[in-house]
Amino acid sequence: MENYAILKEDKSEIQSTVSNILYFKGIGLHTGKESQIIIKPAKADSGITFVRKDLNPNVIIKAKADNVCSTMLRTSIGLKKEGSGKEAAGCISTVEHLMSALWGAGIDNALIEVYGCEIPAMDGSARVFYESFYESGIKELNAKRKYIEILKPISIESEDKTGASIALYPSDDFEISYDMDFNHPLVQSGSFDMKIDGFNFYGEISKARTFGFLKDVEYLKKSGLALGGSLDNALVLDETSVLNKDGLRYKDEFIRHKVLDLIGDLYLAGYRIKGRVLAKKTGHDMNSKIVKKIGECLITPNAQLGKKEEANFIAVGKTAATLFA
Repeated sequence: MENYAILKEDKSEIQSTVSNILYFKGIGLHTGKESQIIIKPAKADSGITFVRKDLNPNVIIKAKADNVCSTMLRTSIGLKKEGSGKEAAGCISTVEHLMSALWGAGIDNALIEVYGCEIPAMDGSARVFYESFYESGIKELNAKRKYIEILKPISIESEDKTGASIALYPSDDFEISYDMDFNHPLVQSGSFDMKIDGFNFYGEISKARTFGFLKDVEYLKKSGLALGGSLDNALVLDETSVLNKDGLRYKDEFIRHKVLDLIGDLYLAGYRIKGRVLAKKTGHDMNSKIVKKIGECLITPNAQLGKKEEANFIAVGKTAATLFA
């Protein structure tokens, strides 16, 4: 396949991890079950790794698009089994908010131990995770950060009649242009366009909460979704208004949360991206598909880099302890 993206080292930026062990506990947005995660420091070039510690044996899952096992109203990852289609072991639901916070805080490497089948919803945004990373401290590592640089346009379009599409174009920065269209007087249609980095992520993106419609609650719960959803971890709308007493954090909080989700889903590429993203009415499914397509188009010019990453992955497979910095 023609080379549309390349993995490059940025000589001006350093990889990082969390400085200390962090604990989070709460209810899963969709499962309604209590879960706990422990985030620990990890070595350079190990990436983001999840471990289902509540299972015996533990299931170790790299935060990569190839491990996505469900995109129904959230992004779930699990350890894929060869020849089993979408079946995966140790699935962890709703990783996108945490992944977005890791991206925003500039964390390249972390070991995330999960006790349960879903990441705690917290307040339905990335804010709690992000603030905890900075309050605890972020540690720079002795390695240059690597980026996926988009060389030529990469795009996909929805096969149904929704008109959804997503494309990435070359850029020296990470930029997102998002168009949304909902049939609701408050959400309606709208556009968001911004160059996003670690400096403006917190103020402009991280606080945007997930949202849902009151009329859909009964159907979702019958389908086994939104079982843990409440006014504490989601924006809830009836036919004309927002039911949350505190109102909106941004006047366009809905579209900003879609951007938050997109950032978290794109981080499943395994690296930060340098490129301009044009997304129209996309959700987790299309976000996952474009990341997989990036992986198919990606070239790694440094063969030694590939060997180093393979060695790290093998070490993870043997014992999660090898990830500690």
